[in-house]
Amino acid sequence: MAYRVYSGPAGADTPSRIERVGGLYKEFERLDDALSFARHLHDKNRIALLIEGDDGTRMDRREIAATLRHPEQDIFESRRPG
Repeated sequence: MAYRVYSGPAGADTPSRIERVGGLYKEFERLDDALSFARHLHDKNRIALLIEGDDGTRMDRREIAATLRHPEQDIFESRRPG
């Protein structure tokens, strides 16, 4: 299973199918890893525009942002060692 994360600067549009064919992406085996990378991008003033998985998963930038803002995420953040 593979999940591809397409990224860009804040305000960029979701890449079209044609743009994704030749576009750059980072690939992960697990969705959790792809979301972790999306958080990393956010911390670096970039955004994950799209996550696509071989299993049919498709998350646009709004869905990714909502997932990263989910209240349960705060629980995990508070457990991280300082």
